[in-house]
Amino acid sequence: MKERLNEYINENLETLPRIRRRLSNYQTSKADDYINESNKESHFQELLFKYIDDKNLKDSDVYNKVHIDRRLFSKIRSDINYHPSKETVILLGLSLKLNEDEIDKLLNSASYSLPKNNIYDLIIRFCFKEGIYELKDVNDLLETYNCKSFSY
Repeated sequence: MKERLNEYINENLETLPRIRRRLSNYQTSKADDYINESNKESHFQELLFKYIDDKNLKDSDVYNKVHIDRRLFSKIRSDINYHPSKETVILLGLSLKLNEDEIDKLLNSASYSLPKNNIYDLIIRFCFKEGIYELKDVNDLLETYNCKSFSY
């Protein structure tokens, strides 16, 4: 597979004028090392269920609190390839009453973040920082600033 990737890269780079690169074994080896090292970070499902276990909660306590469908939660639990929406990750974080660092880790494990350059994300970050976990209260804040609220 790695050879096919190298061939594909080299073939496509050759079509660009005056650009031709060959990946050395050293570069490929460094890329492999980087990918393998980075893949050691927690995956979304692992981290989510660690938080649930650490807080001694039942699954139903988590998904019922923020009105996540039981079937969706079952899919999260059973399908390692499932990729949640950012909204779902935030809702789960609210249900688990995560702190700011914990929600950052959970979001990051699903390839999301709460950047500080838009109002919606700032409000969500504020809620985790200040311990505002009730969906109604979060929605009230979002609506105050004309942001899309969570539906339930």
